[in-house]
Amino acid sequence: MSGRPIFDPDREQIHHKLLDRGLSQKQVVILLYGVSAIFGLLSLLLLAPGGSSIGLTLVVLGVGIWLGVQQLGYLEFGEIQRVAQRTLEQRRIFVNNLSIRRATELLKSAGDYSQVCRILESAFSANDFDVFELEAAMLPEEFGASLHSSSSLERLVRFSWAKPTVVYPEDVGTGWLLNLELVTTGNRRCGAMKIRRLYSKRPVLMDINFLTSGFPTALADALDRTLGNTELQRDKKSSLASYR
Repeated sequence: MSGRPIFDPDREQIHHKLLDRGLSQKQVVILLYGVSAIFGLLSLLLLAPGGSSIGLTLVVLGVGIWLGVQQLGYLEFGEIQRVAQRTLEQRRIFVNNLSIRRATELLKSAGDYSQVCRILESAFSANDFDVFELEAAMLPEEFGASLHSSSSLERLVRFSWAKPTVVYPEDVGTGWLLNLELVTTGNRRCGAMKIRRLYSKRPVLMDINFLTSGFPTALADALDRTLGNTELQRDKKSSLASYR
């Protein structure tokens, strides 16, 4: 289960696990003898005629083994439980993945900045994230704009969103952060997007690869197209009016 050869020596044997829990060697031997005796008695029940006793015996045996192994703290069984849970929640994973994939496709044809904001709100309203913060530069590369230069601070566009159940920004310090650098297909950095999730016992039910592969590039291209071109057109009109 862990990808290692079954005959490799390690300290994952049952008697090692019991010793690590503080039992003495004598106690470990007595415990293993007792479990073996219980298995022997249960095996005698399997010799009795009738299917009902066999089924009950197997159920008791299975439950006992599962509970006992859980007490030993094997990480492999925790991973099996996680995979089984993801299988049961596959529909939610499908919905979350689809929301990001749909947003990626819609961003490719977004015509203005307000439409970009609506696409992002719709996508993150349907998944397991709680807050996002978008920061984009309005000036194209020809103007020498930089997100970190003091002369371009007034040229930044910021857009924040939070779920109705989240108190923003007080709650953002109680979770983890995914920072996406927004780089266009032309390899020009035009901003950044911070996606936050509050701490919760429930895992994020989606494939993060959808957020880190095509989505940032599609968002960067949409921002570059809707913000950069709009500002460029305004500057051209202003220059033309001054010339006249």
